[in-house]
Amino acid sequence: MTENETTVPHYRVAVIGSGFSGIGMAARLKRAGLKSLVLLERAHDVGGTWRDNTFPGAACDVPSHLYSLSFRLNPGWSRTFSGQEEIQAYLQQVAAEEDVYRHVRFGYGVAGAHWEPEAGRWRIESEDGRTVTAQFLISACGALADPSVPDIPGLSDFQGTVFHSARWDHSRDLAGRNVAVIGTGASAIQFVPQIQPEVGRLDLYQRTPPWVIPKHDRNVTRLEQWLFHNVPGAQQVFRKNIYWGRETYVLGFVKYPALMKGVAALAKAHLKRQVKDPELRAKLVPDFVPGCKRLLLSNDYYPSLDRPNVDVVTDGITEVREKSIVAADGTEREVDTIIFGTGFHVTDMPAAKMVHDAEGRSIWDRWGEDLESLKGTTVSGYPNLFILAGPNTGPGHTSHVFFLEAQMRYVMSALRFAARNGVDRLEALPEAQTAYSARMQHKTRDSVWVTGGCDSWYLNSKGRNVTLWPGFSFEYALQTLRFDPHNYRIRKEVPGAARRARPTAPARAGAGRAAATAAEPAPEEVSA
Repeated sequence: MTENETTVPHYRVAVIGSGFSGIGMAARLKRAGLKSLVLLERAHDVGGTWRDNTFPGAACDVPSHLYSLSFRLNPGWSRTFSGQEEIQAYLQQVAAEEDVYRHVRFGYGVAGAHWEPEAGRWRIESEDGRTVTAQFLISACGALADPSVPDIPGLSDFQGTVFHSARWDHSRDLAGRNVAVIGTGASAIQFVPQIQPEVGRLDLYQRTPPWVIPKHDRNVTRLEQWLFHNVPGAQQVFRKNIYWGRETYVLGFVKYPALMKGVAALAKAHLKRQVKDPELRAKLVPDFVPGCKRLLLSNDYYPSLDRPNVDVVTDGITEVREKSIVAADGTEREVDTIIFGTGFHVTDMPAAKMVHDAEGRSIWDRWGEDLESLKGTTVSGYPNLFILAGPNTGPGHTSHVFFLEAQMRYVMSALRFAARNGVDRLEALPEAQTAYSARMQHKTRDSVWVTGGCDSWYLNSKGRNVTLWPGFSFEYALQTLRFDPHNYRIRKEVPGAARRARPTAPARAGAGRAAATAAEPAPEEVSA
């Protein structure tokens, strides 16, 4: 049953999701004085990707000191590339110390968000019928939120265990089992070496081999941790060195793809050192330019494949039967467990399908795979909406958190502009959005992602890059440094409109903090 209209909690800002972007955005809003804030989270804890991906060996492939919020550095990282548990603990700590937890509604799976033009607000409904409204809506769902499972004939008839790496079934004991792993991306190269020693047999179904280079992972020394804890600025210097080193990757990815020949030589040497079987080695050499698909880091993936109980299958899958998988060459292999390492819905981002305009059209209905946006953050036709990790904000070379923080600053600038100028509605101009999207494609045209000879999740089915930022990350930070009102349709507040948009009665007993924050805040709350 939908909540009675008079008891629907109303907020200045509603945020969907509580991963890196949701927690970071909420922390910045609270630091600016905003009290009327809610985070809508479908799970029962914060963390997003790092809460959900608990597969064996899960870790970040961006150095720890860069893969963190700039205003909440962690001097206690134990390794140069942190594991899932440590990153999740970091996010929980940030949420607790920034007082974000009290604003989160857990178990609130968003079914849809609809713009109500007369009231000038978003109505956000949960899957179980609950409702909140907000003047501004921020999607912090993330790009790696919903697992992608291929539609394989016969999969529904399989009698064994099936799960995706992002929903790892820890109740399943893999010891001695015949396991099929489908996919060879960033997740698979982490969990395959972990499960290979314990399974009876492992069949790795590889559509396209990835380029794999050495991972320079090590323990952070006690001296380094002491410096980060006790010497002001030491960790910032360390972080900046990593950042600028990563920026040089853009030269090969976007500016001069011919430079990737050096990366290919490094990866081939890595493969030759670690795999002695020439037949297996031939299967593991990609036929595309490094960087066209995501470059992967691992020191134990290749050795795990060169083991007697592992078979790398390159013939593709024709069908799945009750107790087996049939490859394209007709070979049938018995299997009792299937694990998908097939990535996520990226170019068809979940937020695009749940957010609807005044006519009831979702972003997906309007744009489909050719999603357009202004600066990867706002979408024409959807007022007062901000999307974190939106189109063309993914990095091919550095930390995604850097881009998220650039977007957070842009959103904060927009909200401050609205508060200071009595603006109740901001909407990206269609001509500004179209021009921006055209620039993205123009900048991408010669990149390795488009010209490298592969089919990656960076591109949609039409070969259009709607995922990655085609340039240096500092360029994106500079273009989102300040809100640009000339690219927006602006509507000033109408006297009395805010009162009409508010709930007309207090929230029902027991609503707790939601009732305390239901009233519209003063503009000064987002002005610093």
